[in-house]
Amino acid sequence: MLVTVDQATEYIGTGKLFHISGATSLLRRLPKGNWLGGSTEFFMDKGGGKATDQLLSLIEIPGESYRIETYGVDGISRVGKNAFANGYTILILPFDSEIHSLYAEKAAYFDDIFLNPVIGWIAADRLDKADRQSVSANGAEGEVYADKAVALHMSLPAGQSAELNMINIFEPDLDGPSILFPRDGFVVDVCLIDGKETVFADYIAETGLDTKLPLVGDYSGANINISIKEIADGKVYFYAPLSGNVQYRFAKRIDDYAEAFRAKIGDLSDTESVFTCNCILNFMYGALENEDLGTFYGPFTFGEVAWQLVNQTLVYLQIK
Repeated sequence: MLVTVDQATEYIGTGKLFHISGATSLLRRLPKGNWLGGSTEFFMDKGGGKATDQLLSLIEIPGESYRIETYGVDGISRVGKNAFANGYTILILPFDSEIHSLYAEKAAYFDDIFLNPVIGWIAADRLDKADRQSVSANGAEGEVYADKAVALHMSLPAGQSAELNMINIFEPDLDGPSILFPRDGFVVDVCLIDGKETVFADYIAETGLDTKLPLVGDYSGANINISIKEIADGKVYFYAPLSGNVQYRFAKRIDDYAEAFRAKIGDLSDTESVFTCNCILNFMYGALENEDLGTFYGPFTFGEVAWQLVNQTLVYLQIK
């Protein structure tokens, strides 16, 4: 639900555990307590998508045995190892920070990262703000961080388990070319298109490809989206890192982005989730402001964590 700073302060005073997202200026005004969060001004709420820098999204997280921890670049590789034997982790990382890049590029190699669900998001204020500051927040410490990640490690009792799911409206266009990249990273100049070395920015311009469509990679049978951030100075910049070991194709064209997204969540409209986040590009490209998103409530984000960093997806966690 969307609340004012004063209302959020009252909820924190109950001692319950909360995930809180909102503008950085609002997060800084909250008291210490059992909460974690991050910066965004876009939300899924009752009545659909919302954009505001005056309210906070507050979600109660059920559970009694948990730890809220802060990780710097030297410690983030332990985030999987520090999880409970049976449980899950909610992880928040500040956009365009060193720890964001490190996690995006190396998470798959962290010890025990795939033993329990790791769900989370990349936090940022509006990217068009000159004075924006992307932060994660550890309410237990009463601190916000531009350079550190914050994680909630939750323990579940015997007989319960956490299940992480993704909603992805995209699939690869198998009639399009195969694209390979020479190295891992967020920035690309040249690539191999059907085996021919090509300047990727030139290829996009010459073919008129829609950059609202992500690249879709085959990650051991799972379709993972990598979204284009911008094209500048002959280079293509992405919201998540490409892998030099993965074959990509552009996604199939979608005639009605918003309708495709609504159709995907239609059968899940009554889904009860512990935590949900959705990509800001879905909000923008799908025109989701005031569009009904069922019972999926939470932040629109600048990258989603489903163990690894993904784009243009809705991710949610359920307890079974």
